[in-house]
Amino acid sequence: MSSESSQPSSALSQTGIVGLDDVLGGGLTPCRLYLVEGNPGSGKTTLGLQYLTEGVRCGERGIYVTLSETKTELMAIGRSHNWSLDGIDIIELAASEAELDPENQYTMFQPAELELNVTTKTIIDEVERVKPKRIVIDSLSEMRLLAQSPLRYRRQVLALKQFFTGRECTVLLLDDRTSDAADLQLQSIAHGVLSLEHLSPEYGAERRRLRVIKLRGRRFRGGYHDFNIDTGGLVVFPRLIASEHVLNRDLARVQGSIPEIDELLGGGIDVGTSVLLIGPAGSGKSTVAASYAYAAAQRGERAALFLFDERIETLLKRMAGLGLDIAPYCASGLITVQQVDPAELSPGEFSHAVRRAVDGEDGHAKAKIVVIDSLNGYLHSMPEERFLTAQMHELLTYLGHQGVVSFLVMAQHGMIGAMQAPVDTTYLADAVILFRYFESEGHVRQALSVVKKRSGRHERTIRELLFDGTLRVGAPLSGFQGVLTGTPAFHGRQKNLLRPAGE
Repeated sequence: MSSESSQPSSALSQTGIVGLDDVLGGGLTPCRLYLVEGNPGSGKTTLGLQYLTEGVRCGERGIYVTLSETKTELMAIGRSHNWSLDGIDIIELAASEAELDPENQYTMFQPAELELNVTTKTIIDEVERVKPKRIVIDSLSEMRLLAQSPLRYRRQVLALKQFFTGRECTVLLLDDRTSDAADLQLQSIAHGVLSLEHLSPEYGAERRRLRVIKLRGRRFRGGYHDFNIDTGGLVVFPRLIASEHVLNRDLARVQGSIPEIDELLGGGIDVGTSVLLIGPAGSGKSTVAASYAYAAAQRGERAALFLFDERIETLLKRMAGLGLDIAPYCASGLITVQQVDPAELSPGEFSHAVRRAVDGEDGHAKAKIVVIDSLNGYLHSMPEERFLTAQMHELLTYLGHQGVVSFLVMAQHGMIGAMQAPVDTTYLADAVILFRYFESEGHVRQALSVVKKRSGRHERTIRELLFDGTLRVGAPLSGFQGVLTGTPAFHGRQKNLLRPAGE
């Protein structure tokens, strides 16, 4: 991140992309030349048009110089995003149909010398005529080919830079990286460099991300930032930095729907902490997490659930069958449930969705409870994404700073006996609730215990968990040994087991 002094945002050139302006520290320094580079299909043309349409909205005239695409193609791109390109002068410098005639091919002179001079003169004449504040030149690969030599190409770009600076123009040069990847000449000339990437995983939707490589004299948000191209242009999801969102909060505890679970947790869950619910599939993790969302809604607080595995209809039916009907709260907006398809969602976009819920930017109240169900879906449905655990740590730190109680559900491999989690996430959470199956009297039973709590005392007993039309937690299983292994031995006088309803 650059350490030089930043310019007031009011004097900056807005890009029209909220997330990108946030990454840039408010926008672009005006009257400078910038390089936007990326492979074909990464979104450079869309970004350029979006920048010019924002200029029209701000009362600034713009020019789009196209050396490859036709004006018809650019107009079609504008229509696909519901943009009006009125107020933008499109200068089409693509080769004409007459170039196909063999008689028009140059023989005595180098064609590059003539064509480059004509191209440059046309751009200069149009700038003098229109007097724009914003200019996009697409793309530099054509000028590079016309220049033929690196020295002539560099001199030409430097001359254009000097010309535009004298006329108070902010210029975006688009480059499709068709030259040598090690060619850094243009990056050294430009005031700022923005790199766009278009990634294609082995499974799932394509992914896009951007990075600010260089921005002279300005602070900016470094690293990679995910973005999408939707109807309306680029939507950038700035990388989450938890330290930027620290709020002072009062110490308090959150109560759930089941008093016995609160007792296990030492009286409840501290505000701003995270709870990991870990155990085999079907042991009750999701239900216990959703019961805290139900209790929050009863208090008039909002809870946001993000489901990676279970369908929303299944969750509603299951909770209603336990006497914890969350459907009315979903209808009122106190509980919001979002079905997440990780094959279509980047980690940055998911973090952005959670932040919108916590900040109340999604049309509802600010969420006080966040449930992520499950981490298996989050981690394993995106096997090609690296550093997902680090991103989750940053997200949990952010939620803690906002005073949000977060619940993470993680399923372990296996059902009874030795089990392992796909990744070790216990260090991420402030509290860990362990779920287990165990066998007794020919029945498969369920148990839970709190094995970790950073913020205070907790009960160290193991209690039985029963679902029989309601959610019940029994007394400590003091007469058993080996419950956590799945094959307990009874050594007491009283088993303290729960009896299902009707027995």
